[in-house]
Amino acid sequence: MRILGISAFYHDSAAALVEDGRVVAAAQEERFSRIRHDAAYPARAIDYCLAEAGCKLAAIDHVVFFDKPFLKFERLFVTAVATAPRGFEMFRTAMPVWLKDKLFQKDRLRRELAEREPEVDWASRLLFAEHHQSHAAAAFYPSPFEEAAILTLDGVGEWATTSIAIGRGNRIEPLNEIHFPHSLGLLYSAVTYHLGFKVNSGEYKVMGLAPYGQPRFKNLLMEKVIDVKADGSFRLNLAYFSYCTGLRMTNAKFDALFGRAPRAGGDEPLEPFHMDLAASVQAVTEEVVLRLTRSLARQTGLPNLCLAGGVALNCVANGKVLRDGAFRNVWVQPAAGDAGGALGAALAAWHHHLDRPRIVDASAQDGMAGAYLGPSFDDEECAKRLTLAGARFERAVDEATLMARTADALAEGQAVGWFQGRMEFGPRALGNRSILGDPRSPTMRRDLNLKIKFREGFRPFAPAVLREAAGDWFQLEGDSPYMLITTPVLERHRRSLSAEQEARKGFDALSVERSTVPAVTHVDYSARVQTVDARTNPRFAALLRAFADRTGCPMVINTSFNVRGEPIVHTPEEAFACFMGSGLDILVVGDCILRKSDQDPDQLSKYADHKTRFEAD
Repeated sequence: MRILGISAFYHDSAAALVEDGRVVAAAQEERFSRIRHDAAYPARAIDYCLAEAGCKLAAIDHVVFFDKPFLKFERLFVTAVATAPRGFEMFRTAMPVWLKDKLFQKDRLRRELAEREPEVDWASRLLFAEHHQSHAAAAFYPSPFEEAAILTLDGVGEWATTSIAIGRGNRIEPLNEIHFPHSLGLLYSAVTYHLGFKVNSGEYKVMGLAPYGQPRFKNLLMEKVIDVKADGSFRLNLAYFSYCTGLRMTNAKFDALFGRAPRAGGDEPLEPFHMDLAASVQAVTEEVVLRLTRSLARQTGLPNLCLAGGVALNCVANGKVLRDGAFRNVWVQPAAGDAGGALGAALAAWHHHLDRPRIVDASAQDGMAGAYLGPSFDDEECAKRLTLAGARFERAVDEATLMARTADALAEGQAVGWFQGRMEFGPRALGNRSILGDPRSPTMRRDLNLKIKFREGFRPFAPAVLREAAGDWFQLEGDSPYMLITTPVLERHRRSLSAEQEARKGFDALSVERSTVPAVTHVDYSARVQTVDARTNPRFAALLRAFADRTGCPMVINTSFNVRGEPIVHTPEEAFACFMGSGLDILVVGDCILRKSDQDPDQLSKYADHKTRFEAD
């Protein structure tokens, strides 16, 4: 039986296909449309999933949408009434969109499906899951646990913003919820807005900015803005927010509380105040999450925890939950945001709606296949596409040569675009659509940020480390395959700092080499670790081993293969365009090796504007 899950119409649209309970394919629409966080109906992602399964749309037994639109509309309407007359303006602004696209999504989905397969009775095949049910299903069912506590945290679904549940076998039992407008995700997004970053896009910038500041506003936030109980339940003081009644996240009272209007963004400089506010909301988030997880551990008595929802992408908080020890094991859905809702909806239909059994494969890391669930291109197709794009390349004669050439380039300090196998599902590049660099280099972080990614220089980079070597470098027991756990670099790899170096604050701290792998060590000695297992990604693991053989260092920098504002590259042609339009030195696509110095100068000028083709995030 085949089930197609869909998330759409809000942000990060995606499609996922499950066959007899096994995840076959999943992809975000943005990778095909080249529109970051694309919210459109995921027609191209659906096409890909069907092609990967080798079937037509008519062969799909159920199509499942990831939330219930009428419940969302109910929330919008009730909120407008409760906040009248102030809430009327937002309600009036939202109505045309809801009446055109969102309120009657069942009809729209039936029309979209019928355009492809008009003979099918889609009304009988179309199902709807609740938003947090989709998140919880995406977190628990692919996890390696027979039973687990489940914590979902995001901005808002239909009504729920925080939910806890227990997963056992093929069932998920809800325990409790916190409802809109009280939302940890919306608090984080409100501060994201105040700091001048895009909501639903720039939250990870806030997390990366936080270590440069001091959490001097934490107590103020917890005294005035959010009331947190001992068990982690919370309420926001809505007097400081406008997301219920207007088109701003925060308001004049919030501005007055911190003595600053929202940063305009763009070129307006980030000051110590902004760093301290980022550090403060991060500290509050960690406090709430830790109280919730400790309470959930006491309540359930279970050793395993699954996390999902957009807040579960906060890898710093995840790392603190793991090290806190209330739960022995923590598993985070790699597509924890709304894209993963498509997968969760399909799995919820299989296990919950159809009551089909769940089988946990003890020999596998989990049910996500390393999140390598997107399109792939074999070596011959890569070579053909690159030739048509005008690329100049050589092909490695064998695997050993490919690894040797790439590892040599990395060891020489060159930045490498690495395009292999199936594209990752979720926001992280995990070694198949990646930009790689030498973590030992004191300049690689700056060069990758400014000359290759064209993004803010304060942003940290993650290490991809051989699974068996991770414990030798980082305070980490077990796996972190999805780059969703931040953990300290071990003391023995840290450098001794002078008093002057210790005293540097804010962005001045960037110039200090804090460890033997400075390019992946943040200013607080943390790193967002990806552990690489040869069973899941043998080619990437082989590259790490080849690099370790040359350098003694079993890790590389791993960041997503794109420039700022661009979705992660999907095709060999997109990889070539990004390579040509950025400061990358080497591109490896399948077994094809491209050097920037070998490329046609006319081709270089053709892609000179690549970094301006995408709206800044």
